Amino acid sequence: MSTNRDSRRRVQAGRGRQRRPRPLPGGNTLFTPAASAARDSIERRSATPLLWMHQLPAWLLPVLAVALLVTGLAVSGWGGAIALCGLASLLGWLAAMSWPRLSLYGRLLRLVAMAVILIAAIFRGLH
Repeated sequence: MSTNRDSRRRVQAGRGRQRRPRPLPGGNTLFTPAASAARDSIERRSATPLLWMHQLPAWLLPVLAVALLVTGLAVSGWGGAIALCGLASLLGWLAAMSWPRLSLYGRLLRLVAMAVILIAAIFRGLH
C-alpha cells in the first residue's frame, strides 16, 4: 500500500481550514472617548469597514493604494482622475479615523498628500 494517499488526504484536509483572525489592537475601546456627535457618528459608521479591513492581509491595503496611484498616473483622461480621486478618498477616510491621535506634523502631511493627489486628479481629468 502506498503512503502517498495518506499525505494527499492531509494536505487536502488542511486547505479547508480558515485562517485565524488577527487580534484587535490594544486598548479599551475602538471609539474616541468624549467625542463630538459628528465624530461619534463617523466612528460608528466606519467601525465595520475598519474591522473588515483589519482582517485582510496586512500587505493588501498598500498594494491597493499603489495600484490606484499607478493607474491614476498611467491612464490619461477621466479614468486616471477617478483612480486618483479614489486614492484621495481612501487616504482621507483613513486620516479622518486617525485624526485625534495624530500630531500636527502628521495632520499636515496627510492634508498635503491628499491635496497633491487631488490636484493631480484635476490635471489628469482636464488633459
